[in-house]
Amino acid sequence: LSAGVCCCCAALRPRYKRLVDNIFPEDPKDGLVKADMEKLTFYAVSAPEKLDRIGAYLAERLSRDVVRHRYGYVLIAMEALDQLLMACHSQSIKPFVESFLHMVAKLLESGEPKLQVLGTNSFVKFANIEEDTPSYHRRYDFFVSRFSAMCHSCDHDPEIQKEIRIAGIRGIQGVVRKTVNDELRATIWEPQHMDKIVPSLLFNMQKIEDIDSRIGPPSSPTGGEKEENPALLAENCFRELLGRATYGNMNNAVRPVFAHLDHHRLWDPNEFAVSCFKIIMYSIQAQYSHHVIQEILGHLDVRKRDSPRVRAGIIQVLLEAVAIAAKGSIGPTVLEVFNTLLKHLRISVDFELGDGRSSSGSTTFSTSSKESDERIVQNAIIQTIGFFGSNLPDYQRSEIMMFIMGKVPVFGATSQSLDTSHLGDLGTRRIQIMLLRSLLMVTSGYKATTITNALPPPFLDPLLSPSLMEDSELRQLVLEILHNLIDRHDNRAKLRGIRIIPDVSDLKIKRDKISRQDVSFMKKHGQQLYRHIYLGCKEEDNVQKNFELLFTSLALTTIELANEEVVIDLIRLAISLQDIAIINEDNLPMFNRCGVMALVAAYLNFLSQMIAVPAFCQHVSKVIETRSLEASYFLPETIFKDKCNLPKSLEKHEKNLFFLTNKIAESLGGSGYSVERLSVPYVPQVTDEDRLSRRKSIVDTVSIQVDILPGNNTEDKVDNTEEITFEALKKAIDNNGLEEQEKEKRRLVIEKFQKAPFEEIAAQCETKANLLHDRLAQILELTIRPPPSPSGTMTITAGHAHYRSVPVYEMKFPDLCVY
Repeated sequence: LSAGVCCCCAALRPRYKRLVDNIFPEDPKDGLVKADMEKLTFYAVSAPEKLDRIGAYLAERLSRDVVRHRYGYVLIAMEALDQLLMACHSQSIKPFVESFLHMVAKLLESGEPKLQVLGTNSFVKFANIEEDTPSYHRRYDFFVSRFSAMCHSCDHDPEIQKEIRIAGIRGIQGVVRKTVNDELRATIWEPQHMDKIVPSLLFNMQKIEDIDSRIGPPSSPTGGEKEENPALLAENCFRELLGRATYGNMNNAVRPVFAHLDHHRLWDPNEFAVSCFKIIMYSIQAQYSHHVIQEILGHLDVRKRDSPRVRAGIIQVLLEAVAIAAKGSIGPTVLEVFNTLLKHLRISVDFELGDGRSSSGSTTFSTSSKESDERIVQNAIIQTIGFFGSNLPDYQRSEIMMFIMGKVPVFGATSQSLDTSHLGDLGTRRIQIMLLRSLLMVTSGYKATTITNALPPPFLDPLLSPSLMEDSELRQLVLEILHNLIDRHDNRAKLRGIRIIPDVSDLKIKRDKISRQDVSFMKKHGQQLYRHIYLGCKEEDNVQKNFELLFTSLALTTIELANEEVVIDLIRLAISLQDIAIINEDNLPMFNRCGVMALVAAYLNFLSQMIAVPAFCQHVSKVIETRSLEASYFLPETIFKDKCNLPKSLEKHEKNLFFLTNKIAESLGGSGYSVERLSVPYVPQVTDEDRLSRRKSIVDTVSIQVDILPGNNTEDKVDNTEEITFEALKKAIDNNGLEEQEKEKRRLVIEKFQKAPFEEIAAQCETKANLLHDRLAQILELTIRPPPSPSGTMTITAGHAHYRSVPVYEMKFPDLCVY
């Protein structure tokens, strides 16, 4: 009777339940009953309205089997669910999906690794199904959290740990593929999800043993490698995620990378950080590259107080990102990159000098280590600026050159946008050197069509100002920058090193005909270039490199910018340099005097062969040959050796050791050159740049202030009036010698106005007017002061301003104001 009752009850059960029960065998080892599974699939396809009930019943059985640890039946239930999911593609599948996801969640929550892997595999199969219409109410928050936790598995068994991590990565990949394509369901890009997904992928990518083998565009490994290597699988998932990122959600995908690198202290060393951002830059769409660069700059600002090595690591990452972005779109971030880097350059110098000042008198190993670390930061910034600038198109590069030049602090100028007032002279010099080094890298390879485009006046004037500084390194950098801009035919390498070139034609120098724009440039700014070369030769701290760069400057000017008029000016300049060494009004050391003589010999040898005037070449060759026999220290091959015997004086040397103006004029006059101006000695024009050079201006200003400002102790004043004696009166009466000197001066002035070029005369007149105006302005500024006020008055003593408050009862008022 009981068996009949059971058969009767079983017959009363719904058909879908009977079909579901029939797919489970008595022994789970036998696996899914395929015949009954086909019946169940046919029933589900024929009656899709029953799918939700089939799914709910399968979920009920699976939950019960999981609790009872009957894992064989769990496997059968998931296999049945997968087959039903793949077979049914209709609108009614959505309720069934909810049951399916509920069962997958049950498996992921279990502590059994096999069930977690089973649930992940089922979810990945589901993620690959394209649904007809999206389901906006469905959320994957649980799956993101659970798969991210699986990516951090720390199981004691390495094989199980690896298996779970691979399952977690594949699950994240499935979530991304399922949600990222639908713009109306963009919950996956929310920060709370990205903060879990991205660190999970990076955590597994850290396990890569050979980072350098995969830097670059996405590789295409085999399927087996992807499944077996968690690091490789995580990287491919990370690339896929970034490749799907759009304008609005790019930042949400990049910011967790910074948090992960900060938390795990991966900026020092920064190999992994560099590899991560290379992957990012190669994976995202090119038009979004500037977003990543902006994020790196922002993070650099956040970490500006960190250790130097951390900042250097971030800057190195920026360099790698910029190197990739410069090949494509870099957006509006060009000036922002340079402005931020220059700001951090100043901060680094401030830190270095601050540590040096705080530890003065007690030098320790940690202080020297901190300074060397700051140097690493500064070099990284310079390298980044230079590399970024050198990869820009020419029209942008010229703007960046102007931008950097505008940031270079100049002594005496107060309108610099890069504040170095608190750094002192040493800090200002360091900033100058670093910015000029950056500018040198930016100008490398720059080819302007005309010299005016390469050296516009707003750029040329501030560039040449540091060449007046009493710092050989600064002058060297300025000359090297000039070489980059003047040399448009890559001849500089052929002219490297100062030497007597036997045959210039062997160098195969490339040159074009001088354009009209270049001729106009030399008429306007040629005297300025000559002047800086002239003054650069008179510096006492010149070394061999300075002379080599000065020779290259003269040679490049000859190649690129010299017509007949410029050639005459260059010869005048060379003869004037020779006179510097012979007369020695500046009391230069003997090495410098011989170095200038060697420079003139090397240049005139080069110039004579370039213009190919036989008589000129013969005169130069004869002087050089005589020097090699009688005074080899006047030649560059000898004077710049380590051990060179220097002469005691140059006054006793014969004229045949020197280049003579009359000989040169005779040789050039026969070849059609206008040699009238050769008889006029070259005199450099004086401009406002002298006031910025800190060479004489500060001393002059202090002397003026000392003379004008009254001293407090009148009894200490020294009476400097000259004593009138019989000898003094006799000298005043005997003025025949003075009359002769006055006549000679007048003759020289008349000859100068007759033969000197108009530009030079105008420049000297303008210079005298400017100097007079500046002196008057200084005197008026020191003598004319505003009336006293109780708030205080400013007094200037030795170039420093002091404020002194004046009490009201001590103030003197006009009589009409007192009542």
